[in-house]
Amino acid sequence: MKPYWNAVYRRLNLTLTPGGPGNTSAERYPDRPIRFIVPFAEGGPGDILARLIGQKLTASWGQPVIVENRPGAGGTIGSELGARSAPDGHTLILASSTHAINPSLYAKLPYDTVKDFQPITLMISMPNILVVNSSLPVNSLEDLITLARSKPGQLKYASGGVGTPSHLGAELLKIMTGVDIVHVLYKGHAPAGAALRKGDVSMMFDAILLALPEIRAGKVKALAVTSAKRSSVAQEVPSAAESGLPGFDFSPGVGVLVRAGTPNDIVNKLYKEIVSILHLPEIQERLTKDGAEIVGNTPEQYAAYIEQEIIKWAKVAKASGIRAQ
Repeated sequence: MKPYWNAVYRRLNLTLTPGGPGNTSAERYPDRPIRFIVPFAEGGPGDILARLIGQKLTASWGQPVIVENRPGAGGTIGSELGARSAPDGHTLILASSTHAINPSLYAKLPYDTVKDFQPITLMISMPNILVVNSSLPVNSLEDLITLARSKPGQLKYASGGVGTPSHLGAELLKIMTGVDIVHVLYKGHAPAGAALRKGDVSMMFDAILLALPEIRAGKVKALAVTSAKRSSVAQEVPSAAESGLPGFDFSPGVGVLVRAGTPNDIVNKLYKEIVSILHLPEIQERLTKDGAEIVGNTPEQYAAYIEQEIIKWAKVAKASGIRAQ
């Protein structure tokens, strides 16, 4: 029976060392530099957030937090590195929405998305916004759905890559409404956005931060945000639910993970410190200005969120036939 109980304790994130979850590992933690793996290139929203959090952790704990960018393969390279790290809290892993999406895109991953990681907290969510070419004769999501139904296969949407939010948001829209719109794949966000402005495509799901300057300059029209409620930085744009599509909730999130088996008191110490940082006035101002919504949920809530997202995107991937290229 010992292997069974080992598995149970591992899943509950309890230590098997003398003293159990009440040991003093958190009192000594961290006792050396912390590595913060970011599975994406420098300069993106996740990288910026990791560096903000890392700077504050360094100041609080007196140990340097070193951000290590390991981009490639939709985030799986960096995640695999984290999955192979020691379960002692000295390696943090940034997890974007792709963490829960990748099991549906890749036939085989070099790690188990759920079993190999211990969630700490979902730090932020970043709603997308549905934008259309300024000349398209629609002014609401309801108008767009009506137009798409009247012209099956004629409207095109742009994405910056397979499995990206711009791709999956549109596929979710197709599934929920039954509209027939055509995917046009571009090599990155910039060329996808350029194609939308030129009128080569009709629509695109875009990050609010990137889309707002284009919207306010009249280069594209905003129809709906993808979160359950309106965005704090785009209050004038209704949510999809307000626009006649209840249940449409698509807000890519960014969180922190550690290796599964990390002692529970270290997990709790990380959770409390990171959430405290997220609620600092200067951090809140910076993040909300960038279009993010601060979450800071518990490890248990974040674990449930990940599992729900895996199920959600598995259904979308199956229905649309999406696979990583």
